[in-house]
Amino acid sequence: MARRTLSAAVALTAAAFVMAPTNVQASPPGTKDVTAVLFEWNYASVARECSSTLGPAGYGYVQVSPPAEHIQGSQWWTSYQPVSYKIAGRLGDRTAFRNMVNTCHAAGVKVVVDTVINHMSAGGGTGTGGSSYTKYDYPGLYSSYDFDDCTSRISNYQDRWNVQHCELVGLADLDTGEEYVRRTIAGYMNDLLSLGADGFRVDAAKHIDSADLANIKSRLTNPGAYWKQEVIYGAGEAVQPTEYTGNGDVQEFRYAYDLKRVFTNEKLAYLTNYGEGWGYLSGAKAGVFVDNHDTERNGSTLNYKSGANYTLANVFMLAWPYGAPDINSGYEWSDADAGPPNGGSVNACWQDGWKCQHKWPEIIRMVAFRNATRGEPVTDWWDDGNNAIAFGRGGKGYVAINHESSSLTRTYQTSLPAGTYCNVQNNTAVTVNSSGQFSATLGSNTALAIYAGKSSC
Repeated sequence: MARRTLSAAVALTAAAFVMAPTNVQASPPGTKDVTAVLFEWNYASVARECSSTLGPAGYGYVQVSPPAEHIQGSQWWTSYQPVSYKIAGRLGDRTAFRNMVNTCHAAGVKVVVDTVINHMSAGGGTGTGGSSYTKYDYPGLYSSYDFDDCTSRISNYQDRWNVQHCELVGLADLDTGEEYVRRTIAGYMNDLLSLGADGFRVDAAKHIDSADLANIKSRLTNPGAYWKQEVIYGAGEAVQPTEYTGNGDVQEFRYAYDLKRVFTNEKLAYLTNYGEGWGYLSGAKAGVFVDNHDTERNGSTLNYKSGANYTLANVFMLAWPYGAPDINSGYEWSDADAGPPNGGSVNACWQDGWKCQHKWPEIIRMVAFRNATRGEPVTDWWDDGNNAIAFGRGGKGYVAINHESSSLTRTYQTSLPAGTYCNVQNNTAVTVNSSGQFSATLGSNTALAIYAGKSSC
């Protein structure tokens, strides 16, 4: 979810998806596990992007912003204060949502829906679909009986009850232990499934007991739908991400935090055992990212303003076999609360402030690399002890990243068959000899990526 203040923004904590134990999906199923997170894109724009870009590039999923009716306002975080479960937000109505799902499916892209089920709004008024509401009273949906008894803000993350029963930045906290609330939330998610949704990101899952989420998920028409839960790790906190892995994937925030530190202040050579070796969740249950809509604004991770650090971190994430990666794709901002340009309508990438990181050449070309090397182990690791690294993915691919301040020329040892390959980072030819070696010069802050099946540029 988003970071928010009572009157301004909402910052939600972790979420994890819940599945029946026999149906748990360890990262998105299928051969394409990269998700383009088109933050605050309207559904008509998402549909076009699925056809023109995401499908052809090999993205397996697109994640869309919450479709529920929400509080009015131009700020992005209004999307995270629902007032009903009608599909009537600023990004499109029910027809637009259904058309988007159908179009994305036709392009071979599955749809994950960002789903806000921990809470409702922080105040009263009229929603984006015309519904009148007050905090704790959402006519035809919820009344005061359906909210937790604690009506004060969360104040102590060392207290489980406080975290999961009190209010996240003043938002009306649903009592997910109640039968009616569980049934109603499941009804909303089942409605999205009926429109073709393939899975959910559960916003603020950390604030919902994992057993409550498991119960809700067990009520779905497709209990095996993909779940990705937002559960932010906090050292020493009462609620930990590992509690949610039995339900589905969990977003591993430490991955993003540490990438910022390594690419900004430390050595890329440290990444040789990135993932479980750093104490993270199992890679089979981890959702990973360089940044998301919250972290890019609060400064805890790299973001589009971080230059080569950001681009190379995304290249590394897509090349490295840990977790299921999200590519955050949003818009320029100076005001961290500012909503999407043109109300979410994207006329063209790189216009009107839309950053379209999912389409940056260095990033989008790594999606096919990831698909081609799926399931292959890391091999032939090399580093210079500092900020130049290289590694293979079995006999299917090889990547080199030069984060040094000057160019680097060397001969690399790979496990690739002899032949000519295309360096997809700059569309130049690379020749691998019969010993699996090739020589190349990488400029400062550039990368090289070659993989089997891509012989010409």
